[in-house]
Amino acid sequence: MKNIIFFGDSLTAGHGLPAAHSFPSLLQQRLDGQPLPYKAYNYGVSGETSAGGRQRLATVLARHPVDVFVLALGANDGIRGIPVRETTQNLQFIIDAVQRQHPAAQLVLAGLEFPFDLGPLGGHRLAHYATEFKALFRTLADKNALPFIPFLLQGVLGRRELNLPDGVHPNAAGQQILANNVWQVLEPLL
Repeated sequence: MKNIIFFGDSLTAGHGLPAAHSFPSLLQQRLDGQPLPYKAYNYGVSGETSAGGRQRLATVLARHPVDVFVLALGANDGIRGIPVRETTQNLQFIIDAVQRQHPAAQLVLAGLEFPFDLGPLGGHRLAHYATEFKALFRTLADKNALPFIPFLLQGVLGRRELNLPDGVHPNAAGQQILANNVWQVLEPLL
C-alpha cells in the first residue's frame, strides 16, 4: 500500500461531520473502488494556520512513509489576516520538509480564495490582501512545479445548501464536491 497524506485544516478534517463524510474519506472510497493501492490519511485539524501546520509537520511525517502529500492549509491565515509573506514562508517550509524527508513523494497544493469581495467592506487594502492571498498558492505551485488544485472550495463557497449553518464549512454534499475538486488533480498522479 502507498500512503496519501491530506494535511490541512477544518476543510480537510470535515468539521462538524462524521469522519466518513470528509473529502479524504470519500477519496478513500474511490481508491478502494478502482482498486488503487493507496491508503488516505486525514491530518486535518480545525482552526489550524500554516504556522500550526509547520509546527506539527515533523510528527505527521514520522508516522508513515509518504507517497503523495496533499497540502491544503491557509484558510485560517486568510481569515485572521496573517501577512501573505508569512503564510507563503510557512507553506514553503512544509513543501521543503516533505521533499527533503520523502524525495520521491508527489506533492499537491490546494489553492484558496477569499470567500467574498472585500472591497466594499474595507476598501482597497482588504481587496489588495484578498488578491495577494489568492495569488500566493499559484505562485508556490509554479515555483515548486507542483500539481495544483486552483480552488479547493470551487462550487461550494457561498452556496448555502452545500454548507453547514455556519456558512463556512461544507456539509456532506459540499464535501463530495471538494472530493471531486481534489480528485481531478489527484487521479492522474496515481
